[in-house]
Amino acid sequence: MNDAHFHLIVNHMPIIVPIIGLLVMIGGFISKSEAVKRAAYFIFILAAVCALPAMASGEGAEEIVEHMPGADHHLIHEHEEMAETLAMLCYILGGLSLVGLWASFKKKSFGNIVSLIVLIFSVVVIYFGYQTGTSGGEITHEEIRADFKVEEHEHHDHDGHDHEGHDH
Repeated sequence: MNDAHFHLIVNHMPIIVPIIGLLVMIGGFISKSEAVKRAAYFIFILAAVCALPAMASGEGAEEIVEHMPGADHHLIHEHEEMAETLAMLCYILGGLSLVGLWASFKKKSFGNIVSLIVLIFSVVVIYFGYQTGTSGGEITHEEIRADFKVEEHEHHDHDGHDHEGHDH
């Protein structure tokens, strides 16, 4: 397994895990359950931890991908900048979640405010996760780029007859 392959495996975690955490935190608010909110905090802390291997493997992936045919160095740089921002936001979310976890266990009066801040901040993290994931996908998947155009191709049936896009 090379660095690009490893990066593809781990890079989805800092994007997906906060979504799961948000859903669990919403469940904690709806059920008014501190235990469920604590589970969400642990999930957000996991997201911060998952950002570490995603960031650590990015440089190695870049070294491989930048030498591939059609590599766009601007897209790679743009993704790298977004990934750095996302990682920092994940680390902050993890830190806020540690505070929330502590406040929950110690039954601090500001615990609900912290959980609300974490909930709102997780939406910001998810937005940046979406942006980062899309920018990473655009590096090797031209079909998801905003400027992608589908070319009309002639269609051939099984007998080798040409068809100009007409349905049978």
